Amino acid sequence: MKQDASTHREVTDSFWALANRQEEEGIVSPYRYFSANDWEKFRADTPLTLTGKEVETLRSMNDPISLEEVERIYLSMSRLLSTHVESSQQLFSQRASFLQFETLKTPFIIGIAGSVAVGKSTTARILKELLARWPSSPKVDLITTDGFLWPNAVLEEQGLMERKGFPESYDVAGVLRFLSAIKAGESRVEAPLYSHFNYDVLPDQAIVIDRPDILIFEGINVLQSRDMPQAGDSIPLVSDFFDFSIFIDADSKDIEDWYVTRFMRLRDTAFRDPGSYFHRYSELTDASALNEAKRLWEKINFVNLRENILPTRPRADLILRKNRQHLIKQVALRKL
Repeated sequence: MKQDASTHREVTDSFWALANRQEEEGIVSPYRYFSANDWEKFRADTPLTLTGKEVETLRSMNDPISLEEVERIYLSMSRLLSTHVESSQQLFSQRASFLQFETLKTPFIIGIAGSVAVGKSTTARILKELLARWPSSPKVDLITTDGFLWPNAVLEEQGLMERKGFPESYDVAGVLRFLSAIKAGESRVEAPLYSHFNYDVLPDQAIVIDRPDILIFEGINVLQSRDMPQAGDSIPLVSDFFDFSIFIDADSKDIEDWYVTRFMRLRDTAFRDPGSYFHRYSELTDASALNEAKRLWEKINFVNLRENILPTRPRADLILRKNRQHLIKQVALRKL
């Protein structure tokens, strides 16, 4: 496992090494790389519409994002996304005119991918609030892929409980139906509801999405591809429905540390509730709990990162690389 972790770091470093070589002759990359300081300058006159207290309520456990980080990174992202949304709306209007038909508006869908514990949820929530506060006051909704996991009963029947979070543990057809309905402009589209407390999909409960202007779709494997049929049949990917995609990146050792720290904190908080699916972990000794957290990372989450999540990074439009302090240190933006 140590060798695997080293391999991951080498792959990550080789990708970001292009940041220091992009101006060299003969270096080819579909991305432009920026330091956090350079990226901050693209904010221009984008207003800061969040307060420090609001940021505190939006961040996930063990994610130290602050108002300064929002100013430094997220305001530039908001400005970039505003240009993409406006361009998408103009193109949609022009195509409707070209085809001489009238149709409902098509929501702009943003996909956010990355490992567990890397900060996807915080990024998604911060972006949702910033985008909703644009002068045009767009309607912005957020959905995670957790609700599209197969119920535990199905996973247990198929022997997939130890593979929960891997591509095969999701109802991909359900995800595609959901996104297709959203893109078609349908009203009151339902998405299954997931409970982290129960660690399961809640039966007969759903989140209703009703014609948003922007939908943020967050999940570890949302940029996943698949083998294409030799006959050339149409096999849609989840990412086919995205207008823009973001990947949250970090060194695997840092992500492991964040995962283990979060696990130990949850053991002293949410896991103590007798109704929690993970209540048994709160009864372990500190040493045993630490060993279990590391086991879960090495045997499940790191394997998923190495085999399924990291390979999708080059498919993103925007890649945010975090440092050990959970703060963005580099940005890669796909060239047009």
